[in-house]
Amino acid sequence: MDDNYILSHVDHTLLAPTAAWSEIQKLCNEAIMYKTASVCIPPCYVKLVRETFPDIVICTTIGFPLGYDVLATKALATQAAVESGADEIDMVINITDAKNNNFEAIKTEIQVLKQIVGMRILKVIIETCYLTETEKINLCKAVTEAGADYIKTSTGFGTAGATLEDINLFKAHIGPDVKMKAAGGIRTREDMIAFLEAGCSRLGTSSAVKILKEGKSEGY
Repeated sequence: MDDNYILSHVDHTLLAPTAAWSEIQKLCNEAIMYKTASVCIPPCYVKLVRETFPDIVICTTIGFPLGYDVLATKALATQAAVESGADEIDMVINITDAKNNNFEAIKTEIQVLKQIVGMRILKVIIETCYLTETEKINLCKAVTEAGADYIKTSTGFGTAGATLEDINLFKAHIGPDVKMKAAGGIRTREDMIAFLEAGCSRLGTSSAVKILKEGKSEGY
């Protein structure tokens, strides 16, 4: 699996609360140079990135990283992100609803945001590190029935990130139209290859470019 193929599946990510505009610009220039799938950036930078880099694919986050904003807040934030120029939305579910076994509320939340997003891509972050296996399975069903485009493992801000075990669980329980994104803790070239070979269509990582650039110098 060559580097270009790997990078074409990467959402090149910078979501640190201290991210400065100079760092966002560097991220975008790297994404253009290495042809990553998108840049994943804080909502506050979407409009400026769209104006500065008109052709780049912009992904941003909603309800990030904890997910427990009320639906009305998430809906307004999604509308603002779309109007600012976002192409893709990575939303965090209300994990408290999962813990309360209220998967219908989660399904409704996803449906409302998907309606706002329209033909743009909606990825649903379920934050696997906080969930039981049964909750993960129920969320696979909710994401599928709600019409989301992707199920995503993690925010990268939780207690753990993506695992191959969770990706295999997703594969067994999502519908045929739902793709998978692994994020959180992807720190080596081997990690990236493993998740892609397991069936992920996207990888969320802040370090892919650095890893693969360093890899070239090591003979990859």
